[in-house]
This record gives sequence, structure tokens and C-alpha cells, in this order.
Amino acid sequence: MKLIYGIKDRPKFGQTVVFAIQQLLAIMAATLVVPVIINSSGSMPEGAPAMSSAAALFGAGIGTLVYLLFTRFKSPVFLGSSFAFIGSMCSAFAGAVSAQAGYLGLIIGAACAGLVYVVIAVIVKFAGVKWISKLMPAVVIGPTVAIIGLSLAGNAIGDLQTAPAGGSSYVAILCGLVTLAVTMLCATFGKKMIRLIPFIMGILAGYALAAIFTLIGNAAGIDALKVINFDPLVSLFTNFGIESIVSLPDFTFVEAIKGVKDIDAAYIGTVAVAYAPVAFVVFAEHIADHKNLSTIIEHDLLEEPGLHNTLLGDGVGSVAGAIFGGCPNTTYGESVGCVAITGNASVITILYTAVLAIIISFLSPFVAFVNTIPSCVMGGVCMALYGFIAVSGLKMIQKVDLEQNRNLFVVSVILIAGIGGLSVTFGKVTLTTIACALILGILANIMLGVKDKKKDEE
Repeated sequence: MKLIYGIKDRPKFGQTVVFAIQQLLAIMAATLVVPVIINSSGSMPEGAPAMSSAAALFGAGIGTLVYLLFTRFKSPVFLGSSFAFIGSMCSAFAGAVSAQAGYLGLIIGAACAGLVYVVIAVIVKFAGVKWISKLMPAVVIGPTVAIIGLSLAGNAIGDLQTAPAGGSSYVAILCGLVTLAVTMLCATFGKKMIRLIPFIMGILAGYALAAIFTLIGNAAGIDALKVINFDPLVSLFTNFGIESIVSLPDFTFVEAIKGVKDIDAAYIGTVAVAYAPVAFVVFAEHIADHKNLSTIIEHDLLEEPGLHNTLLGDGVGSVAGAIFGGCPNTTYGESVGCVAITGNASVITILYTAVLAIIISFLSPFVAFVNTIPSCVMGGVCMALYGFIAVSGLKMIQKVDLEQNRNLFVVSVILIAGIGGLSVTFGKVTLTTIACALILGILANIMLGVKDKKKDEE
């Protein structure tokens, strides 16, 4: 799809706000759910205050602003809470002597991961990026990007079929498919503004249908028709007060400051070991995301603004995000997919999205409303988002000669390892499916390329 708005383009103010809301809706569910997973993991000390989803959203906004500054507003992608660090975050709490020390551990761990990014960025700055292109050519990075989308397919379908307790999965699927259908129709046949906001239109359509089913279900006492849980909104206004409109997120650093007295060198070492290796894994995903985005916008981001700058932005942005929300950030595939489907690569849109994320984190009604959006509706949207990520990766290997066994084996190994869900755990460190697939692809490409190198030397 050709870009409607390039990186430097500036849509009208009103349009940009709407585009930003769309980006926010695309990334918000995943960003908000990471703290929820940590809270329910059982790793937090008894009586510990729960991690705040609103604070995570604030941290994502701050982290994205940092990223934009380091990349000189030349890379249109939003940074959200990273799922790769969930195990590390649980370790920070599990090894802490107090809840406050655990919150400080989140910040220390993010700083360790950020330091890894800084070191790699310095190396890239002086060594350049050509070695990366040789190490990860299109035959390696293309199927790896495809795996990023395909590995999320189960999440999208799982959400699509999710209904509240007692609800019907058939009704949930119908709402999700209506969301998907409206999204596709608006993106394909929509005129002007409608074509640029297919996700908003799809979510509104799916939410409206789900609300109708739910209201009928409540009125007739039919649990199977109940799709939306309105409790977050109802509880917000049960005891109406100023906090029902505006509330201050529970920032991580507030609790972390109280835990300074409860940490020692051994705990810092434990946290560092839990976080630093994961940073190398996320580095691989960082390159894949930026290669994918480069293909979409037809501009090599590894060359300009440069991989060293995107790494610094990602690393420092992660630390900033953790200080406020506890969650290290990473570039979001959902954001990249949104750029691909809408054809809007305007960096100003990402800037507005970051600012909106910060503002909305204080607005209780909006956060509550987002929490009422049914999983099935988001599943319908994610079918399109994740699918576009997968297709973007496959487009990278269009010009690769798959008649050659070398290329055929490399692509095959990556796809099977990725779709099969290969992952390896060393102690507290887990090499994710994406990392394993990428590493195997790199090794296969190097091994099978030895003969070609000898031919060149002869």
C-alpha cells in the first residue's frame, strides 16, 4: 500500500488527533495488560500495592517521546510495554525483601537492559550497519518478521473467541468478525478520512454490536448474549468524586524510593542477570521491527536516523518508561501494522499519540472505557494487524531466489522454528521464539554460505 502521509508530512490538527487515537487504540490493550499479568503472577510480595496500568500507559508515552528525540523524529513507531521482560519483572519482585525493593528492582533492571542497548549502539556507531545487513540479509530478516506476526496469530484468535463467563463464544466471534469486516472495508473502499481510520471504525462497529447483544442479554436474562463487562465504568461512577474524572497514576518511582534501604549488591546482581540477557533478545526484535518499518516507508531506518540512534531511543526510552510505569518499553508491531494498513507514516501522528497516552493516563473514564472493550473486538482488529506484519515479512523475500537450496533451507528453518514455538530457557533467561528462529536462521545462512564464499575467493 502506498503511503498517504510520509514521515515529514503534517496532517491537519483535527485529523492528526484522530489518527493518534487510532494508534493509541491499536497499542493500548497490550500496553495495559502487562501490569495485569505481573499482578496476577504470584511473584509480588503479600500486601504489595498492585502495578498501575495507567502508569504503564504514561511510561509508554514518555518512552516514545524519548525515542522520537533520539531518532530526530524520523522513525514513526510507538513504544509500549514489552512482554519479553515479564519473566525478568517477576524475578525482580520474587527476589526482593519488600514490595518497595521490588519496585526499585524494576527500575534497576530496566537500567541494566538500557545499558546493553547503549553498548550495542556505541559498537554500531563505530562499526556501521553493513555487518548487520550481511549477518541478517532479506532471506533471514524477512521470514523472521513474518514470524513476529504469525506467532501472535494464536493470541488474536484466542481473543476473538473469548466471551465473559457464561457468554457464548459464537456471539463473541460474530462481534470480532464484524470488527474485522468493517476494518477491511474502510481500509479498502473508504473515502478520504474513513480510509485512514479503519481501526477506529472497526472497533466502534464491533463495540456497538457487542453493546446491543449485552443490553438484550441483561434485559432478557440471557447470559449467552452478554459480551461486554461494564463493571469498570459502573464502579467508577458508583461513588462519584474527583477521582472518577481525574486521578494520578501510581508511579513506580514513588514506591521505589521507599525501597532503597532494602536492597544490596546481591539483589542488584540478581536483577541484572534477569534483565541484561533479555535485552540481547529484544535487540533482535528491534532490528526486525525497524527492517519491517523500513520496507513499509521505503526508507532504511538503519541508515537514517541510524541503528545506533534507534537503539539509544529504545534503550533510554525503556528506562524512562520503567521509572514511571515499571515496564521496559519496546517498539510495537501493532504500531507498525497500523502504519502499513493506513498508509500514514507521519511522525507527528506518533508524537500526538505519545502526548495523548500521557494525558489519558490521568483520565479515569477513558482508561475504564478501554477496559470494557471486549477481547473479541480487539481480536478482530488484531487479525488484520498481525496479518499485515506477517505479510510485510513475506514481501521482503519476494526477490530472494528460493530455487537455491541455501535460501530455501534458511527460510524453512526460520518459519518452522517460529511457527512451532521453539524457545529455550537458561535459568531465569528465556530465548523467545522470535530470537530462537532468528539465531537458527543466521547460523543456517552462515553455514550454507561458506561454499559461496570459497567460490568468491577462487
